[in-house]
Amino acid sequence: MTTRSITAEIPLAPRMAEDPAQLVPEVAEVSAALFKVVGNGSVPRPTISLVHLRAGQIVGSTYLTMLHTGFLRAAGQSEERITSVASWQDSPYFTGPERAALALVEAVLQPSTSGERVPDALYAEVAEHYEPKALATLMFAIGQVNFFTAAALIAKPVPGRAFTDPWK
Repeated sequence: MTTRSITAEIPLAPRMAEDPAQLVPEVAEVSAALFKVVGNGSVPRPTISLVHLRAGQIVGSTYLTMLHTGFLRAAGQSEERITSVASWQDSPYFTGPERAALALVEAVLQPSTSGERVPDALYAEVAEHYEPKALATLMFAIGQVNFFTAAALIAKPVPGRAFTDPWK
């Protein structure tokens, strides 16, 4: 396995030449269903986007990080909130429910040295902020971004391109 120099420039083209959604059009139904589930209104849209942005940062996907940063900007979120997602633990710009959601996405996506990624104490803390339907929605929002993480990391769509046209 060869590694690239950290100073090498990254080409502004997707790694996978063809759009995976065009190659496997059945994915459109799955994607639409996930967006419908996550958009059921039980969790505020900005919270979903904050969770998705943090997930993109954790997995190291520039495409997902830029995509969700753009969604947050378009929704009128402040630059302070957007830029401090990476250090949310000591940022004053997030509510208790948002902090709980960010803690949950970190627990799910990062290995735990103590064994269980989502310990009972974290679950209980998140459940204090979210009714059962909202907690399930948050869980599926984390799953939604994980569903797209594989495409973002393997196919490498071009960062900054429209969500609907990352291969154009």
